[in-house]
Amino acid sequence: MDASAAPILVWFRRDLRVGDNPALAAAASTGRPIIPVFILDDETPGLRAAGGASRWWLHGALAALAEDLTAAGSCLILRRGAAGRVLDDLIAETGATAVHWNRLYDAGGISRDKEIKSSLKDRGIAAESFNGSLLFEPWEIKTKAGSWFKVYTRFWQACRAAGDPPPPIDTPTAMPAPGAWPESDDLEAWALLPQAPDWAAGFHDHWTPGAAGALARLEHFLSDAVDAYADDRDFPATPATSGLSPHLAWGDIGPRQVWQAAMAGAPAGAGRETFLKELVWREFAHHVTFHQPDMATVPMDAKFRDFPWEPDDDLLAVWQQGRTGYPMVDAGMRELWATGTMHNRVRMVAASFLVKHLLQPWQAGESWFWDTLVDADPASNPFNWQWVAGCGADAAPYFRIFNPTLQADKFDADGAYLRRWIPELTEGGYPDPIVDHKIARERALVAFKSLKRE
Repeated sequence: MDASAAPILVWFRRDLRVGDNPALAAAASTGRPIIPVFILDDETPGLRAAGGASRWWLHGALAALAEDLTAAGSCLILRRGAAGRVLDDLIAETGATAVHWNRLYDAGGISRDKEIKSSLKDRGIAAESFNGSLLFEPWEIKTKAGSWFKVYTRFWQACRAAGDPPPPIDTPTAMPAPGAWPESDDLEAWALLPQAPDWAAGFHDHWTPGAAGALARLEHFLSDAVDAYADDRDFPATPATSGLSPHLAWGDIGPRQVWQAAMAGAPAGAGRETFLKELVWREFAHHVTFHQPDMATVPMDAKFRDFPWEPDDDLLAVWQQGRTGYPMVDAGMRELWATGTMHNRVRMVAASFLVKHLLQPWQAGESWFWDTLVDADPASNPFNWQWVAGCGADAAPYFRIFNPTLQADKFDADGAYLRRWIPELTEGGYPDPIVDHKIARERALVAFKSLKRE
């Protein structure tokens, strides 16, 4: 086959969109045939398998991507298995001489991709990777000393000093098809959706995975909510947040698209500024995780490796099921189970309760959120748990212990959020608190002080 006419494989991963997709755009610019492919890699060692709620989202996002590619005259090929082997098979089947993808920044993804890129190049197959997931590459934002940032405020300032990130890349106007398409797996056969019981049945009422759903959410937020975002975002009964986090997690939309839309479509002010800071908080999580590859399991602050946790499966289960007797915590855990998400203010309260009131290791909470959040990604999930536990980058001090009752009084004063998720509060039957706040707080502080003495 003439090399100039040989197909290019475009390997989709956490970039499930055709707009602002650097790998796809670069392939399209060559004029050569393009074969889009998504690989469900559940075999390569070191990769973290998506949790149950994320798999639900992935099913919807892949279906939406397939529709978008079909509308553009292309096709999405689905394959399952170790990515290196699958790519080798597709190269042999199609005669492709190049593979394009957008980079991942977690340790497992980096290790796999380096090995694949080296193997492809050794065999004369061009392998090119791009930034489709971040505003800036993790090696682009540096301290004056040339190292990476561990304090968010300074990271934010450095990002702003760098200027606006590059603009989004236009959707390709043409994606030439190959002479023949390789075989594809059937999405339904992957069984990404829960069956019996269908614990995700309620997700459809809250989410529309895919690029169209992401753009609709962004447009709604910028037109209806961004002005009041700085004031309203901490109140869980108020629809004040963007709801973009799961779309960003799977790349239905890119952060550069969000940034540009906010700068163009929202008036300057506290609302827009706070929203952009939250977008850069996500960026901070990814940059730190790139430099701290064991983020999901090992505390960044070394002294926390000997913290006297008291693992208890029964206590963990009570927290998971929303039966702690603290309404703010329980409402959040029930919201999570019913919708695949939890309001950010409530996430902080629920997570703090687990690691401080119950002295359960943060890794146990991180694992539960990994399985139940539709927006779980390899950077933000462990990064935020380490932040709450006091052992991560620029973390909240461990001795800052939320009082769940006061948090409810402050951020849900009329009880609207609590009543929505805990009908027992008015109907009767709600359990007593499993721990006394004052006693639990003192116990947590003693545990922390003993750690400091060591």
